[in-house]
Amino acid sequence: MKEYVVDAPVGRRHVVTRLVEPAFAWRGWTVTWSACTTAALAVLMLVYFYAYEGQLFNVVFTIGVTGALVSVLAFFTRRLMFSLALVAALDAVVIWASTVKRQTMNMVVHAYDLFFYLSSWSTFSYLWHEQRHLVVGLGLALTGSLIIGAAAWRFDQTRSPRIWSATAFAVAVCLTIVGAALKGERRHMQFNFEALYVSSFYASWAETLETLARGSMLEASGRAPVTPPNYKALADCAMVDKPPHIIMIHQESLVPPGYFPKLQYDRELDPLFRSQDGRTHKLRVETYGGASWLTEFSILTGISTQAFGGMRQFVQTFLVNRLTDTLPQNLAMCGYRNVVYYPLLKNFVSNDKFYASIGLKEIFDAKAQKAKTANERDKFYFNNALAELETHIATSRAPLFSYILTMSAHWPYDVTYQPGEIVAGGGPGTTPEMNEYLRRLALAKRDYDAFVADLKIRFPGERFLIVHYGDHQPTATRTLLGFKEETEAEDATMIADAPGFLTYFAMDGINYEVPALPAQDVVDVPYLGMLVQHAAGLPLSDANRERQRLLTLCNGRNYGCNKQGAILAFHRRLIDSGIIVTR
Repeated sequence: MKEYVVDAPVGRRHVVTRLVEPAFAWRGWTVTWSACTTAALAVLMLVYFYAYEGQLFNVVFTIGVTGALVSVLAFFTRRLMFSLALVAALDAVVIWASTVKRQTMNMVVHAYDLFFYLSSWSTFSYLWHEQRHLVVGLGLALTGSLIIGAAAWRFDQTRSPRIWSATAFAVAVCLTIVGAALKGERRHMQFNFEALYVSSFYASWAETLETLARGSMLEASGRAPVTPPNYKALADCAMVDKPPHIIMIHQESLVPPGYFPKLQYDRELDPLFRSQDGRTHKLRVETYGGASWLTEFSILTGISTQAFGGMRQFVQTFLVNRLTDTLPQNLAMCGYRNVVYYPLLKNFVSNDKFYASIGLKEIFDAKAQKAKTANERDKFYFNNALAELETHIATSRAPLFSYILTMSAHWPYDVTYQPGEIVAGGGPGTTPEMNEYLRRLALAKRDYDAFVADLKIRFPGERFLIVHYGDHQPTATRTLLGFKEETEAEDATMIADAPGFLTYFAMDGINYEVPALPAQDVVDVPYLGMLVQHAAGLPLSDANRERQRLLTLCNGRNYGCNKQGAILAFHRRLIDSGIIVTR
């Protein structure tokens, strides 16, 4: 054991510092070698972060968090090389796991994965049976990290003073705070399309800790001293008459242009948004310019995504096989065959697994429909639905639920869609993007009108309930909402009551009279699934009857109800009844 002593005056005192070089220094491995290895490893990590972790301030955030983790380890162990090597090895595991998960589930690793997949034996068992090779691979990767850590511990000759580690930690925390503040809001597709593996994992810890502290993904009230009875699922759907076929159309990015008084447009578009009662019913959604799956989730499950806090972007992934009493499940209980016409590949944001788990097991995705582009004309999907409807009616007496998702009105709007089609755009002074959007709106109306006409001609003896809605507003409205033309959708921050969250829903019938629709001026999106079942004349489950009551009590609001205690108590009963499993 060699010991080097340095006697340095500090003020009136002398501080003796010992740098210890253990006797087992293997093959001449010295403090210098340890320092050089540490420096090389730090440079490699910095190069990786710069190359793969996005914009400057996202890189700063990533460096800050990494530095803080290394500093904490170094403070307790005083071994800098070991601390850096172990954090680097664990980051490598995150990168590998994110790459594999993205290929498998179209989503990178989230911190909540650690708790979600280990939360119950059934969840882990499912993972073991369905993705055993990934579990084994993860186990080997973690084992490799431990081996790297053990080797680094053995050969690390450095012993850094704790004051250095504490100072480095303070600097790293400052970098993290600055990076987090300046990198802006996390993009809603960051966990799906961007390879920001390390920073995404780091950023996901905030919402994970929030969820763990709350004890549930879903915000809910505490248990009352007297527990109310559990909601019962729909057990009996006996009906005298066969219910109508239901066609629900997810109209991508559609909003009534009449919501913007200064906008000049062709008034012939207005009837598209009216229901059988002649009214245009406003729908308040929970996203702007994108993240359509949030609207889908709320409609199909009857639960606001806002009640999941920072986890709202991931509800479809983490709630697979954890939901009952959904719209498709209740329709299936009433004898419906459920079919989805999906414009993208069905594994987009893990939709196929989520759909199947809530009762939408027949999915005609872009491949199955032989789509040539990702944004076919609406009539392409409508014609596919008509063909399947014809086959179904010829071979079955069961009612059919057709869920059709369109794409023609999706951005970008700097490209002329279907340039050969002559349709009206906007009046003088309309921005180029809005002009293009209005063209697409005219095409959507033309295709919808033709679809309804075909239904009447081809199926004269069948009854239909047609429901269509706008999933969110297009980015083309951002200047009308007071934002700059260059503002990205995710940067258009708005309060929950903002006009930018208003779209519409409409219900019409063919050989079928639609019951009275809500009188409220605006209806929040989680109520729409219940309204569809009511409009079809179907019996409602206990939970849906409570939604019906809350719709009136909260004047159309859901999570934003001024009697929020009633909403949170409703969520508590959903959890206690097993309708949603949130841990």
